Amino acid sequence: MWFEQQAAKRWKPAIQHLRAVDPRLSEVIDLIGPCTLAPRKDYFVVLCKAILSQQVSTKAAAAMFARFRGLFPQQRPTPRRVLETIDGDGECLRRCGFSRQKAVYVADLSNHFLTSAIPTRRLASMSDDEVIDALVKVKGIGRWTAEMFLIFTLNRPDVLPVDDLGLQKGVQRIYGLRKNPSAATITKIANAWKPYRSIGTWYMWRGLTKLRSPDAIMPAATAAGGGVPETPSRRSRQVRRSPAPAPRSR
Repeated sequence: MWFEQQAAKRWKPAIQHLRAVDPRLSEVIDLIGPCTLAPRKDYFVVLCKAILSQQVSTKAAAAMFARFRGLFPQQRPTPRRVLETIDGDGECLRRCGFSRQKAVYVADLSNHFLTSAIPTRRLASMSDDEVIDALVKVKGIGRWTAEMFLIFTLNRPDVLPVDDLGLQKGVQRIYGLRKNPSAATITKIANAWKPYRSIGTWYMWRGLTKLRSPDAIMPAATAAGGGVPETPSRRSRQVRRSPAPAPRSR
């Protein structure tokens, strides 16, 4: 498809860099192919879906979001339309499958957009930290959701969501680690990926999904095991960590 070709062209320098600095990641790139991350402009819709998708399966979230979009002309929810619809029928979101708490979150998100508390026209020019600070002020949006927004919507190239379970599992599998890696271990491995840690993360996600398939061929370096040596201090830090968060839909 055209947009995939454009995405592949855009991320070519990132791929060349990642191949040069990380042999294991290079093998994952061979396995997956070009990066297809492409920017999106429908910020409000993306964040509505992110809120709805929390703690539910991908299939359930898709069905509920389809019902939600069906409430609006051309299936296009906007902040003003959402608030007007909620004011006219307080249970409309509940019938779409929203919990009462998520309905409150979507209303709060709508208010943030309408009052420009989230400066939509400036988001693209704001720093990563500024975008995160603006988004986490919305009820129901935490740092993880803000980081996913930076990667998938704004296509920021150097985001490393160390608390993401998919990234942790991908690093563990691809680098042959015995345990789920700590944030410090992931940061150390990904240090070489700078300034393209978002792209390295994307390949960790896609690589993990690919390697879970029955007919997947394990990259040679990964199959050999190894990875980042586990010092006693690193092992003790991993033991003290709280359990990893449940997977979130992307």
